[in-house]
Amino acid sequence: MRVKSRWNRKDKTHTVEEIAGALAFIIWRLGGNGVLSMENAGFQTETNLQRLNILAEFAAFAIHIADRMTIERFSDDERLRFMTELARKTAGHYEDNKRDFAGDGAWGQEFIDLLNARMGEYAEFGYSEEEGPSFGMKRLFGDKLKKAFGEADEKWVSQQIIDIEVPEIMSHLKRSVPNLFM
Repeated sequence: MRVKSRWNRKDKTHTVEEIAGALAFIIWRLGGNGVLSMENAGFQTETNLQRLNILAEFAAFAIHIADRMTIERFSDDERLRFMTELARKTAGHYEDNKRDFAGDGAWGQEFIDLLNARMGEYAEFGYSEEEGPSFGMKRLFGDKLKKAFGEADEKWVSQQIIDIEVPEIMSHLKRSVPNLFM
């Protein structure tokens, strides 16, 4: 998957909110790629709403990782602004897509609620710059996706997440995030 993660104008300083908006787009693309990768690996989805729920789990995980990757770059105030905008923009992508399948509703808030829950759950696990997310965090991500896929694929979802999908997410984030700060 190709993702544009460089600014057109290198001489311009970008705000925390601009960086968050660009990263939200990248994360949304990573989530969509994750859904396609899982389907291409033989995991079955039945509806667009199921795909969107899976994409939301991918996005929540990637947002948590992005927070861990960028925490040292920001003051407390900047981090709050960054995470608020990242969540808000990603929730906007979620809401736009969910409205197409489920009609009007407070879909953005639905994503924010999911994200808040996952941020707390993933925070219980370790993360290092060298190793990335701990095995426990990857396993929890896999467990969340097991529920989204259902019984038929339940047995193999976690293994696919740990072995294939998390390394793919990490690869893209490790390339993209530093570029957004240049």
